[in-house]
Amino acid sequence: MNLITIDFETYYDKDYSLRKVTTEAYVRDPMFEVIGVGVKVNNEKTEWASGTHKQVKEYLSTFAWEDSMVLAHNTMFDGAILNWHYGINPRVYTDTLCISRAVHGVESGNSLRALSEKYNIGEKGDEVLNALGKRREQFTDVELNAFGDYCVNDVDLTYELFKIIAKDFPRKELKLIDLTLRMFIEPILDLDLDMLEHHLTETRSRKDTLLATAGVDKADLMSNPKFAELLLHLGVSPPKKLSPATGKETFAFAKSDEGFKALEEHEDDRVQQLVAARLGNKSTLEETRTQRFIDISKRGLLPVPVRYYAAHTGRWGGDDKINLQNLPSRGVNGKKLKQSIIAPEGYTLIDADSAQIEARVLAWLAEQDDLTQAFANGEDVYVKMASRIYGVQEEDVTKEQRFVGKTTILGAGYGMGAIKFQAQLKTFGSDIELAEARRVINIYREANWKINELWRDAQRYLTDFSNGDDTQFGLDGVLTVTDGVILLPSGLKLGYGDLQFQTTDKGVEFDYKTRRGRTRIYGGKVIENVCQAIARCIIGEQMLNIAKRYRVVLTVHDSVVCCIPDAEVEEAQKYIEECMRWTPDWAKGLPINCESGTGKTYGDCE
Repeated sequence: MNLITIDFETYYDKDYSLRKVTTEAYVRDPMFEVIGVGVKVNNEKTEWASGTHKQVKEYLSTFAWEDSMVLAHNTMFDGAILNWHYGINPRVYTDTLCISRAVHGVESGNSLRALSEKYNIGEKGDEVLNALGKRREQFTDVELNAFGDYCVNDVDLTYELFKIIAKDFPRKELKLIDLTLRMFIEPILDLDLDMLEHHLTETRSRKDTLLATAGVDKADLMSNPKFAELLLHLGVSPPKKLSPATGKETFAFAKSDEGFKALEEHEDDRVQQLVAARLGNKSTLEETRTQRFIDISKRGLLPVPVRYYAAHTGRWGGDDKINLQNLPSRGVNGKKLKQSIIAPEGYTLIDADSAQIEARVLAWLAEQDDLTQAFANGEDVYVKMASRIYGVQEEDVTKEQRFVGKTTILGAGYGMGAIKFQAQLKTFGSDIELAEARRVINIYREANWKINELWRDAQRYLTDFSNGDDTQFGLDGVLTVTDGVILLPSGLKLGYGDLQFQTTDKGVEFDYKTRRGRTRIYGGKVIENVCQAIARCIIGEQMLNIAKRYRVVLTVHDSVVCCIPDAEVEEAQKYIEECMRWTPDWAKGLPINCESGTGKTYGDCE
């Protein structure tokens, strides 16, 4: 199989660029124009080609794409141009940007310029700056040759970078990169334009009605106590923080507060509307995203933008400003965007979700055998926890008690304390006293003492890492710690760069360097990261198994969405569920389960 490294140079101006519009909108815009393309086959000399659309298409048709792996730095962009404008479908896609995120972490600079400097393979030019606002025909021969040299240099840098960072890169991860890129580059899902336009009208109408009927004015929105009352009226517990000035608890209503930012994406669009109004925004996230869906629908099929290795733990994330990872799913209006995503004619969508995978991984990794066995037996572990908390028989556990049991199992597994647990329950509409929250947390820790030990082992790992030593933790054979870096089952790594510690009145506290500054890390958080990373390793392998027979079109957190011919739905659902219950050899004894649904729209699969 040949390796073809490519780089397209395209028209852009101050308003029409990838900094101003999404990749999908940019590549599909009528203003789009290819100035030229650099192509390198294996280690041969890189070529530069420039001409009309027809001439470039004829040039590109001379390569054996069907037997080649295409490489670029940001293949989502270059691959989309290949497919959408020239109808080219290579055998495999790969991407140095994706590989770099996995190798160096999402906290590092992964631009081609930064990586070229890091590995001392050459210097990226800046000739592209001189191309601002210039159509191909406006370039002089000298300018076009200079632009071509710039492009050739980028291709050569990308090729050299690939040779370095892909040398020992896990083969399965390369397959996952290809699978992820195809979701965007080769779209098959459609959007229901009529539904989206109706939803946009309704959303705007509800916003106006809400603000009018609530009697909300600017003073109400800007007054912290009054704004908190408005949130409470909608069933939302106002986010709080400790004031750096007074040290006392206060409302976290600043636009930079994480709790407040989360409300911008709340599933209830009425909450979004209040937050947007307070911030002075004309549109809510729901309106903006619906409008983006409408615009995409008018241009063509839905390219699914999923970012490979978007998180520190390796999980996929949203991309291209529509973030399909957090589409609302509750209520009639809440799932409209999901319902607008439709299968092509003659096909059905299957959404398979790995049930409680993080809680299962945690119990298994900690060798909390009773909890692991309960998962394996298909028992309701939330009821079992509630039974222990409230001292009642399992058959007598109420719905409300089970909810507390569920929140305990899913929330307390990473060292959550009583104060945070109380706040989390309040967010979900369940009020308990702090003393009761402490009692529940203590019951969880007594019942799951092996999980407690795992937190302590991870805390020792941080201590030893800061002293230049290594501490192994977790189930034997799953994780390996070398030079403070945790080697995951996928062959990729999880680490905490520039780990530092300081002694406070609370004891020794650790933090590490991220793009946003220093981030606190502790044993429970390490275990949360590790469990998410292990779950991601498993789901990645499950996706590859599914893809051997069926087209994977989306992954969201712990779920996989596939597009299936109508005649094969029953057989496919059985196969996909089998894949989602399968575990790799290194995860022996881990009880995995899944739930799945089918529908003509993504929203109907639930």
